[in-house]
Amino acid sequence: MRPKKHETTGSADLFRARLDQIINMRHELVQLAGKIDWEFIDGEIAPLYSDSGRPGIATQFVIGLFLLKHIYGLSDEGVCERWVHDPYFQHFTGEEFFRHEFPHERSDLSHWRKRLGGKLEILLAESLRVAHESGALRTKDLARVTVDTTVQPKDITFPTDAKLLHAAVKGLTRLARKRGVRLRQSYVRIAKRAAMMAGRYAHAKQFNRHRRQLRILRTRLGRLIRDIRRKVAGNAELEAVFAWPLSRADQIRSQQQRQRGWKLYSFHAPEVECIGKGKASAPYEFGVKASVVTTNARAPGGQFVLHARTLPGNPYDGHTLGAVIEATERLTGREIERAYVDKGYRGHHAPNPRRVFISGQKRGVFGRIKRELTRRSAIEAVIGHMKAEGHLGRCYLKGRAGDAANVILSAVGYNLRLVLAWLRIILRVILLALLQTFTIRPALKPAS
Repeated sequence: MRPKKHETTGSADLFRARLDQIINMRHELVQLAGKIDWEFIDGEIAPLYSDSGRPGIATQFVIGLFLLKHIYGLSDEGVCERWVHDPYFQHFTGEEFFRHEFPHERSDLSHWRKRLGGKLEILLAESLRVAHESGALRTKDLARVTVDTTVQPKDITFPTDAKLLHAAVKGLTRLARKRGVRLRQSYVRIAKRAAMMAGRYAHAKQFNRHRRQLRILRTRLGRLIRDIRRKVAGNAELEAVFAWPLSRADQIRSQQQRQRGWKLYSFHAPEVECIGKGKASAPYEFGVKASVVTTNARAPGGQFVLHARTLPGNPYDGHTLGAVIEATERLTGREIERAYVDKGYRGHHAPNPRRVFISGQKRGVFGRIKRELTRRSAIEAVIGHMKAEGHLGRCYLKGRAGDAANVILSAVGYNLRLVLAWLRIILRVILLALLQTFTIRPALKPAS
């Protein structure tokens, strides 16, 4: 059923404390909660729910938790724990009285994230609207943008052959035990020791012994695959359950270290891709490529993220520029006059190629365009803040849908951090002005 409507009584309670009586109502979180259009968000989300069944949780509560999580870089569990003892968090999520227990389950955040899916861009658009309303972002700042890509790493270990083979053995054994399939032998202890010794031999550069341990792992994994296929043959339900895990295990067993073409880099996260960005510190990263669009000039409140999305399949940067610019214009409602990119976008498919300027370009670069092109590298600092202070540095959510949600919500959290800093500055300026207005100045001494 559709989420419940947020209602406030405005009355006092003998046994509970009202939040507006115990918090500073000029706090930046209180101001931000008043600027967000919760009714608009609720109206956009309502069609995702049916008209029957149990009423859903209030939209402001769950969306507020999402925003707080990505503003402060917390986990799902962390934001729920902090909500209990932080009255500003409770006020931001629409509570009227202070509560001593979290009223819902932590898993509700996961269910809402899956249900929202592509609607999460609403939150990014709302963060830009709030920034514009508060004066931190101007309309003219949306016309000239900087576009770049980065890698959002997945929460996996470095995928060596020994680790992948060991993970496949553990995964198949766990699933067989869960489904009641009695195995001839699980090989869990043998695989664990072989994976450990393979790492030691590789570190000691004893590669013949290292390859021997890999053969042991591949042999045991093959025996396990054949044993499971014999046991589930003829049972349609079990065959359907084991089809995808067995295909992944077959791929891991057959692939080689330096083979070309598609490879599997994680047993539990098959969507992970190997991406090389040419960095000396990290030649290869394992996750998904993400595109980020920011304002080129620094707005009064900072450099805001105008659009963010994942690019599964590791496409060439230039082939994605046209779709990214179109999506940014649709999200901001403003036509992009100039876009500044790095050399990875050479040969791009932009709708107006004369309005795209590439780093190092000489033709047509003069005056203001030259100054704006020198600001292209400022997007690197924005990406760094999204990774260090947000969740772009490592994605813990499941599947491609989790990757897409994490990128968008990281951008929303970054924008709202800038808005909060801007609101703090505005409040400080107002307080200083009031202090100077009401300060009693000493009378001037008469001239001698």
